[in-house]
Amino acid sequence: MTDEWTAGVVTDAGGGDLPTVEDWRPVPVPRYPAAFVDADGPIAYRTTFADPRVDAAERAVLEIGGTDGPAEVWLNGSRLGASDVGFVPARFEFEPRPENELLVVCERPDAFAGIRGTDEVPDRLAVPGIRRGVAVESRPRTFLREFDVRPRLGPASESDGETDGDAPSAANATADGAGAAIDVTLEVDAGAAVDDAVTLSLRPEGFRGGAAMERVPVQAEAGERTTVSRTLSVREPSLWWPREYGPQDRYTVRAKLEGDTLERTVGLRHVERDGDGLLVNGRRVRARGFTRLPGGDPRADVDRAVDANATLLRARGHVPPRSFYEACDEAGLLVWQDLPACGSDLPIDRGIELTTALAETYGRYPSLAMYGVQDRPTDPYAEPVGKGLLARFAVRYRAWRTSVDREPADAVAERLPDDLPIVPVAGPPGTDADAAHLFPGWRYLAAADTDWLLETYPSLGEVVGRFGAGSLAADDADPATVPGLEPALLADGADVEGSQREQARILKTVAETLRRRDCGVLAASTLRDPAPGGGMGVYAADGEPKRAAEAIAQSYEPVQAALDGPPTPGTVGITLCNDRNEALETTVGWRAGDETAVTTVDVGPLETTSAGTARIPADAERVVLEVAVDDRTVRNRYYL
Repeated sequence: MTDEWTAGVVTDAGGGDLPTVEDWRPVPVPRYPAAFVDADGPIAYRTTFADPRVDAAERAVLEIGGTDGPAEVWLNGSRLGASDVGFVPARFEFEPRPENELLVVCERPDAFAGIRGTDEVPDRLAVPGIRRGVAVESRPRTFLREFDVRPRLGPASESDGETDGDAPSAANATADGAGAAIDVTLEVDAGAAVDDAVTLSLRPEGFRGGAAMERVPVQAEAGERTTVSRTLSVREPSLWWPREYGPQDRYTVRAKLEGDTLERTVGLRHVERDGDGLLVNGRRVRARGFTRLPGGDPRADVDRAVDANATLLRARGHVPPRSFYEACDEAGLLVWQDLPACGSDLPIDRGIELTTALAETYGRYPSLAMYGVQDRPTDPYAEPVGKGLLARFAVRYRAWRTSVDREPADAVAERLPDDLPIVPVAGPPGTDADAAHLFPGWRYLAAADTDWLLETYPSLGEVVGRFGAGSLAADDADPATVPGLEPALLADGADVEGSQREQARILKTVAETLRRRDCGVLAASTLRDPAPGGGMGVYAADGEPKRAAEAIAQSYEPVQAALDGPPTPGTVGITLCNDRNEALETTVGWRAGDETAVTTVDVGPLETTSAGTARIPADAERVVLEVAVDDRTVRNRYYL
């Protein structure tokens, strides 16, 4: 399809006729057209394309990859159809002309705008638009209209998390050792009578394993659509694992009928949650990572998360494109997927509709590990709290007086598939949340008060959906205009260097406190700024790392030594954190000024243990901790 698009504000919806646009402007698709930020009403996108068919007997199919809200599709002046769930691709068959004019009318969602409906992202991300491209293709007279594959693995066996270090076999990850299967459903659109068979083949991707092939009979009259199903058994299945815990083995299922072929790639894995965090394929894993906001290149964001030693990305308040999931599958990143539901408004019926669509659209991706329903139903700390003893009283009082109606979130959560962990509510202390948003050092208290906060409210440390601080990314940035950045929370006279140094210190302190206290799931907020100038990201909007990127990458090392308190002169404890599934005997050393020491430490799999103390002299400028891991030295740096 051509890359030449124009767009304009709809001035007359048409009442069943072609909508009217008075002023057309060139725009890129898929992008966020800033020219329509202040537009009041639907936005129409227009392009032209040639007949995609080579043979007149073939059939033409149009796919709208995704929008943020409802969309209406017009072709050559006639209404072709509509899409009500923006993140689900909409497909339409049509009779093409030699030259065709396509019109896609996009509206803002009435509900479930998600993070795009807040001031945490720039206004341009809320402009109604085509987010995931448009494709026009030629298909055979008889073709595969729908192709759905669902991997099925038995429930994970009970495990205490101990292992000899080898990736466990698939037999150990199923309840009865019966292996695995892939359920395949095909919808055949018969342009002519068909009495044939669909050839289904299964092959491993990138590893040696069992393949399979079957033929499924298909019979249909001309003009008829028929659905066929088959279950493919996977002999000696190889599982998909999060990075650091095993390989990302996947399988490709291929369907072929006459001249039409489709493929889907899936992975076999089982995810569950208990009071200590996540178990994948029956084995304990530590999920540490970031929230991600819309905008930017999804694959580049996945690379940034891997560089920062993450094992988890939370798609907060939005549904990313399929390319995001494909990249996470390849990289071994777990995905915590939210509904686009931020704030107190949560219409139950529409929420159930979206949860069903979400599970059907993304359920086959092995990286999908958790669902989230409602993000921040209310915020008792919208007005920041200071530091010190009185601030602790203020935090407890605000948490005590806050109440949230959980019924809508719980009702929607009940309709999600029960094969994955579900987080009905994520929010600040006091919101009765299933996942906590913690902002000591930024919105309230000091970063070093995180220990006190978790001792006061132990449940807050089980699953943490957000923590962090903001910073500037450009010298000429006006903090008052940066989305998601509250100028009042920056230190007086803060500049780029100072704000980034403070952000790095806060993130490092909170992340390491959570790891020392065995938090099973934690996500820093956020991976990348959604707009230039600054924000809560550890990377700037253009992808350049801030100081916090290196700091949190050190804190997120799978095996890392961390200080038990602020790096100030005196004696400070050291804790060794081991996120690996094997026990480790190693040496931990520290250096501060002219002082240095080394000790030998034994730590169990997925455990923490004391590694002695560091004696920090008054004239020290920094403290460096070192851990010998395999054939390298892992360092953790603190600046006084």
